[in-house]
Amino acid sequence: MSDETRGLLLGLLGVAVFGLTLPMTRLATGSADAPQLSPWFVTWARAAIAGLLSIAYLGLTRSPWPQRAHRGPLALAALGNVLGFPLLLGWALRHVTASHAAVFIALLPLATAATAAWLMHQRARIGFWLFAGLGSALVVAFSLLRAHQMGHGFGFTWADTLLVGAVLAAALGYVGGTQVTPALGAERVISWVCALALPITLPGALLTWPTQAVSAGAWIGLAYVAVFSMWAGFFAWFRGLALGGALRVSQLQLIQPFIAIVVAVPLLGESLETLTLVFALAVVASVFLGRRFGGAPSATTPRPTAKATP
Repeated sequence: MSDETRGLLLGLLGVAVFGLTLPMTRLATGSADAPQLSPWFVTWARAAIAGLLSIAYLGLTRSPWPQRAHRGPLALAALGNVLGFPLLLGWALRHVTASHAAVFIALLPLATAATAAWLMHQRARIGFWLFAGLGSALVVAFSLLRAHQMGHGFGFTWADTLLVGAVLAAALGYVGGTQVTPALGAERVISWVCALALPITLPGALLTWPTQAVSAGAWIGLAYVAVFSMWAGFFAWFRGLALGGALRVSQLQLIQPFIAIVVAVPLLGESLETLTLVFALAVVASVFLGRRFGGAPSATTPRPTAKATP
């Protein structure tokens, strides 16, 4: 088997792992009518578990400590990917379905590219910004139509605001990780991010430990997002990008929202709604066209940390 084929298979495995993040988070937190684990606890616990695994990995590989110049970007990655994204996503999924959230999360590649262009001072062609604006407009239109369907009038709901915040937080975290990936190596970036956050995440998990009865399914959802979404999934994804070529393998992430939508049907009992599928397809198409014809900033395409939803 060629390295390119192996890379594509590993990349597909990584996308499949990350595609389950939304439904598994919803399974862990429950809904507003049937709450399970607190989004605060899910946020702290998933990062704490990943942090303990990261310490074992860093010790076994004898990884050197990050230098002082690496700490700022690692802190930004931790703020966005350890705290901001999972917490905002967890609270949003208390009020909307995983399928609904998948439409918003589909914007993450464009949001990451735009954030890199802003923070890393990289230029993007006008075509990229036009498709980025189109994708954003599609998400806003989807939110307004969904709110109208639910009897809330044409308005942007609080849960949708949280989802937008989650996308922005993840984009900032990915850019922070991207800045230190060449020096530390892709696998070590996520491990150091989780390990360095342990002094906050471990006490946070203990202080927010649930006192009420929680279903076994919620614990399974937490275990999944901790071990796979937060940590192990990145290993397959990073290795796939390295073997198969980032430009080719990264295109696989375009199927990630549809994995979330399809998996949510048997796992959570959600229905496949035509409106959701149509807008998910339209947003993914705008992402694809923006990256293919718009000349998105190069740092976001080849860097592993800018490619998939944690």
